[in-house]
Amino acid sequence: MPRKIILFELNEVPWRIVDDHVARSPDGVLATVLRRSRQYVTVAPDSGHLSPWRTWPSLHRGVPDDQHLISDLGQDRAAADEAYPPVWTLLQAHGASVGVCCSLHSSPPPADMESYAFYLPDAFAADDRAHPRVLSRFQAFNLAMTRSSARNVDRSISWPDAARVLGSSPALGIRPQTYAAVAAQLVAERRRPYRRSRRRTLQSVLALDVFMRQLKRTRPDFSTFFSNHVASSMHRYWAAAYPADYADLGLDDQWLATYRDEVPFAMGAAERMLGRLVAFADAHPDYQVWTASSMGQGATMARSLETAVYLVDLAAFMRRLEIPDGAWQPRPAMLPQTNVAITDDLADAFEQRLSELRLGGKPLHHRRDGGFFAMDFGHANLHDRPTPVRYQGKRHPLAELGLKAVEIEDRSGTTAYHVPEGVLFVYDPRRDASPADLVAGRPRISTLEIAPALLEAFGAPRPDYMAPVSLDGVAG
Repeated sequence: MPRKIILFELNEVPWRIVDDHVARSPDGVLATVLRRSRQYVTVAPDSGHLSPWRTWPSLHRGVPDDQHLISDLGQDRAAADEAYPPVWTLLQAHGASVGVCCSLHSSPPPADMESYAFYLPDAFAADDRAHPRVLSRFQAFNLAMTRSSARNVDRSISWPDAARVLGSSPALGIRPQTYAAVAAQLVAERRRPYRRSRRRTLQSVLALDVFMRQLKRTRPDFSTFFSNHVASSMHRYWAAAYPADYADLGLDDQWLATYRDEVPFAMGAAERMLGRLVAFADAHPDYQVWTASSMGQGATMARSLETAVYLVDLAAFMRRLEIPDGAWQPRPAMLPQTNVAITDDLADAFEQRLSELRLGGKPLHHRRDGGFFAMDFGHANLHDRPTPVRYQGKRHPLAELGLKAVEIEDRSGTTAYHVPEGVLFVYDPRRDASPADLVAGRPRISTLEIAPALLEAFGAPRPDYMAPVSLDGVAG
């Protein structure tokens, strides 16, 4: 009988971060799990700009980005979904029971969402639709917190949405100890405001409570759970954890001391998440736990970031570029990126006008897919330049185009960024790692091998466009 599988999608975590956590906690859950897991170095094969919006579709669909052509949130995926469906769709069609929780590009939910064991779309969805319906209350809160906390974590909380979540806690599965951790976090922020960034971790802890409730209630054959909290911490605070990685360290000792524990804190939370998944598998040994990242991170530059340019008034921007109301719609994005869909008759004109825009002396980087445009803002430290925008040969202040130089509270830039190498380790409660596994170490595999390996584990046919599987016996 096929094994059941939980896919823990631990975004952008490389082996270095995992191994360093194990070195700090050699008797912890993660160390224990790894001693009993088959381990692999995964390599993202994607040829475009590495980003999770590209690399997770590659992992889920078994084809690289130059085939599935998914590059941004909010992009129309109809063609990709028809040609290269994600693995959860293929398994559902094969007859497996499937649960999805927060996986990237799981929004909008499919038309047959109610046929899934459960379906909680990603935190960039356009609305709060979820299955079962009670999950919509959590999703509304989840979306509100994601939208309000971009580069800086917002001080406020969506209290109406939070109240609905609190009232539904038993049905959602949110534990008293999680609320206690939330309360402790809010108290800690008053004494140490810089710790507001840890709310991102608690958002994932809340989501895991919801996932665990549905996992225990429905016992699906295959399920996914996605968390971005470690990736978020690494981007900002890698330099505090690994200052020796930088030949030119542009951050002072006080900043390093303030944030040096943030990556370990995030990994500690990831270890506790994994511990709950593994405990479930130990109690139900027909399950395996696969922990994967679609790529990793590595050191970039360590520079103080005082401000970053965000597009805060999209309507003003569109008016200035002469796109009338009703001819465009916003699409989901993570700041500093802004995404928009333009009517076909004005898409070429909009692209031409974008090409005439300079910000800080450089063209605005953007991508286009038909009438869909993804625009990359985030330009650093332009706050002391009164007219940093040039459009159609003339200089303008930021506000004239709906832009703002937003102060960055933690003064950290992107001190780490994406690299192709990630992790995969497979925990099976029925099997200890053999001496042969330990000798083999960590073979390098493409992330494209994961989807066909999952299909093979359930006896589902492998589409011709997917590569053969080399992860022999993983799901045995």
